[in-house]
Amino acid sequence: MKLLFLNLLLLPLMLFSQNKLSVDVAGVKSDSGNVLVAVYDSADSFLDSDKMFSGGSSKAQQGNTWVIIEDLPDGEYALAIFHDEDGDDELDTNWIGIPKEPICFSIGKMKMFGPPKYSECAFKVEGDKEIRVSL
Repeated sequence: MKLLFLNLLLLPLMLFSQNKLSVDVAGVKSDSGNVLVAVYDSADSFLDSDKMFSGGSSKAQQGNTWVIIEDLPDGEYALAIFHDEDGDDELDTNWIGIPKEPICFSIGKMKMFGPPKYSECAFKVEGDKEIRVSL
């Protein structure tokens, strides 16, 4: 009886499994500032900081910096990553909006006239996952 009761209590947790996404950011040029990762779960929200699904940051480490995103449900996501060299938690851009700090995406690459689309950066999470990106 106790086992049945315990299984009923744990069922909601098993249905909504949470995963850990480990992001290895290569090509970090200095130890200054932080590396920030924004997680988006739809094309409508992609690159809108007010609609970001989740995120994380780590102190920059020259070479490679790991950023860990905890409690991510199974699903499809796209990442935008940047090295916030001055530590102000904002992506610095020039007067026409071109980033002045290093930026990259989960899969897609920056284009001549702007960032890639959500569909070009999206990947599936179905369990703990590690990905590597390069600034």
